[in-house]
Amino acid sequence: MKILLIDAGNTRVKWALADTLAAPGQWLQHGAVLHAELATLDWSALGAACALVSNVAGADMRAQLAQLVAPLPVTWFASKPALAGVTNGYRDAAQLGCDRFAAAIGARALHPGRALVVATCGTATTIDAITAGGVFTGGMILPGLALMAGSLAKNTAQLPQVQAGVALPSTFADNTMDAIISGCINAQAGAIERAVAAHRAQECIVSGGAAGYIVPALTIAHTARENLVLAGLHAAATAMAQQGELSC
Repeated sequence: MKILLIDAGNTRVKWALADTLAAPGQWLQHGAVLHAELATLDWSALGAACALVSNVAGADMRAQLAQLVAPLPVTWFASKPALAGVTNGYRDAAQLGCDRFAAAIGARALHPGRALVVATCGTATTIDAITAGGVFTGGMILPGLALMAGSLAKNTAQLPQVQAGVALPSTFADNTMDAIISGCINAQAGAIERAVAAHRAQECIVSGGAAGYIVPALTIAHTARENLVLAGLHAAATAMAQQGELSC
């Protein structure tokens, strides 16, 4: 069965057309747009039977996506106590962000039987731990790289705004602009490395739009993965189809 997978984050909307019989991450088509470009999407000719959507971008985004996928039946992905080999260890399972739950499922599907730390570096940076047995034990949330740098520039007199696309500076920078960049990048990398040590993780998976900035600063072994939430939605869709939980 073909299914349309949609990951609506705080900055971009990513999508993939997948077969529920295929391995997670093996997509027939995929793409991504910024929120401002949402109207350019046309999924009508893909031949999907239904859609599975993870949305953390609010009610307005949900309404826009509902219009774009119509008349396909839609299942809105939500965190639950257990799914696709991952047990949700959050105190209130429903409170876990659906994108974090999907990313955990994706990481588990791609790296089964391993103790994992999953770092998703976007508007916010989330760093989560999954045991070798598939238990999501919890995690941490911190401002994303751009948000951290922007907050420092906005709230500290005469500090410049860090621009996208800058080269990575040395750890101990000799000018203010590079010092801001170095501080923010090393704060992100340090949080990831601390989580790996605390969890005694066998693998560290790094994903998200800002991962390219942070990965070079890591001093530990790691694997960079794009579209980890979509991979998790793919694995979840397969499990949900088998359990009759998809609106298809």
